[in-house]
Amino acid sequence: MSSCTNHQHSNKKIFHYNESSGLTSLDPAFAKNKQVMWAVHQVYNTLIEIDSNMHMAPSLAKHWDISADNKTFTFYLRDNVFFANDDCFKNIPRKLTASDVEYSFYRIIDKATASPGAWIFNNRVDSIEPFKAINDTTFQLKLQRPFQSILGILSMQYCSIIAKEAVAFYGNDFRRHPVGTGPFSFVAWEEGQALVLKKNENYFEKDTDGKQLPYLDGIKVSFYDSKATEFLEFQQNRLDFIDDIDASFKDEVLTKTGNLKDKWKGKIELQKQPYLNIEYLGILVDEQNELVKNSP
Repeated sequence: MSSCTNHQHSNKKIFHYNESSGLTSLDPAFAKNKQVMWAVHQVYNTLIEIDSNMHMAPSLAKHWDISADNKTFTFYLRDNVFFANDDCFKNIPRKLTASDVEYSFYRIIDKATASPGAWIFNNRVDSIEPFKAINDTTFQLKLQRPFQSILGILSMQYCSIIAKEAVAFYGNDFRRHPVGTGPFSFVAWEEGQALVLKKNENYFEKDTDGKQLPYLDGIKVSFYDSKATEFLEFQQNRLDFIDDIDASFKDEVLTKTGNLKDKWKGKIELQKQPYLNIEYLGILVDEQNELVKNSP
């Protein structure tokens, strides 16, 4: 659900949303749940991404080649991508290169990193030289054997491209001070209170009309752990978006057929999509159990 009211702060367009489950890290190597993935996706880019039609689309990589044996993937990178300005670069513009991709992927499988995403490459990539920067704009990935889903895996937030200098500069604090090439750059994160991101002025993407992206000036994420509080904030136009609704408010907002009630039309926009969901019913049948011996 999206609010139809735009937030303006000092002539800035700031998008507000709440993350009721909190946030544990902003390090892509630990992007194992929705909360971290959403935040990381705003700050970092991957080599390729999945577009709105669920097709593989270029991102940091302009295009790629696949060898005849389907085991070697060669990616040709954009040469106009820069990391967001940060102290770790001593305020010198830092261009992304294939060496950053090599470093990022090796870091995922490094036992010292202890990334929960190490499984994406384990027993799949070549054991001798899985990742290699051929030159500044050419990166190569080698597999042990053909694996059809490798391109989809490379679009995961685990595979976001980071800078070695940032990891070295911030050390253990890198989890709360991300430095990426994404549409937004880090401002502040007060754990349990708020996360603030601002527009990355160095961002490389433009829309079909040639206008610089992103359109927004910033993002603010709050961390109300109550879904009821979240909806009240949304109702009072202090949040622009919620991805769920507290059960106690459901009948107030939605009809029995899942559509907006008339009183909410024009105030909020309801978006619905199908998604994969699996449920099961467990039926206890136990003739020795006094409670259910005559009936499941």
